[in-house]
Amino acid sequence: MSTSTGTGSRFSLGKQDMIVFILVMSLTGLQNAITEIMPEFAVGPLELGVGGFIFIPIVLVLLFRTYWAALAVPVGEIVFGEILLGEFDGLGAVEGLLLISVCYYFAAQLLQDPENTTQLVIVVFLAEGLEEFFATLIDIGKVYVGVEELEAVPGLPESIVVLEGVDFLVQMLITGIIFGVIPALYLYPRLHGKIEPLLGMEPFEGERGASMWRGFSLTALLAIVVGAPVAFVAEAASEVGGAINIVWEPEFLATYGQSYIIIPIVVAVVVIVAIWYRTTQSA
Repeated sequence: MSTSTGTGSRFSLGKQDMIVFILVMSLTGLQNAITEIMPEFAVGPLELGVGGFIFIPIVLVLLFRTYWAALAVPVGEIVFGEILLGEFDGLGAVEGLLLISVCYYFAAQLLQDPENTTQLVIVVFLAEGLEEFFATLIDIGKVYVGVEELEAVPGLPESIVVLEGVDFLVQMLITGIIFGVIPALYLYPRLHGKIEPLLGMEPFEGERGASMWRGFSLTALLAIVVGAPVAFVAEAASEVGGAINIVWEPEFLATYGQSYIIIPIVVAVVVIVAIWYRTTQSA
């Protein structure tokens, strides 16, 4: 049995890690496709919408605790939320690919006591908070360097810092807490120790009362520090366009309507069922 979640390398890519990668990618893609069809509501100058059911990917990353599981999260969004919908922007996808994976992985390693709900709350909130924070800084930076225009919101000061700051707080409330921390508190304890063995991996036991500092990874933190400016450069370059960017936009949704979104949902479900059937049969 693989020990990827226990004492083995969190960066080695074995058979079980590949299965986990595909499963996490498909589940993340499924939740991303579903949130695409959820309505947004306007409250005064603010638009309120679900950024994603992030409790699904973050709980999966907490269960398997490998970088490959974290990397599968943005890959799932790219494959099922962009490519299959005909909205793929090569350089624009780099931001999520870099930031989500390293932020989720860094935060997941801090959970050292699986039974400690306080640690679980901090880790889930931190995973989403870090990604949203750097994404906010990138959006602000794009306006200041002039590759994106400020879209003023009636009722709010015409300041990119204020606009992005308000959006950050709204996203952390809706996505971070309501669709992040709260469901994760219910889901993680019920899946921990049960789903990992089915995929041939040992569950992370941790240590009762262990400090979160034991899971602090300087390497993962440096990856965030380095990844953020690289993500900014890629995102800014995508706004400028040009030959260096690979764009694939057949605009399936515009051609076939919102009903086309059933395609990535069906594909994700088929992959999930196939992976789950294969692993449970060989378990």
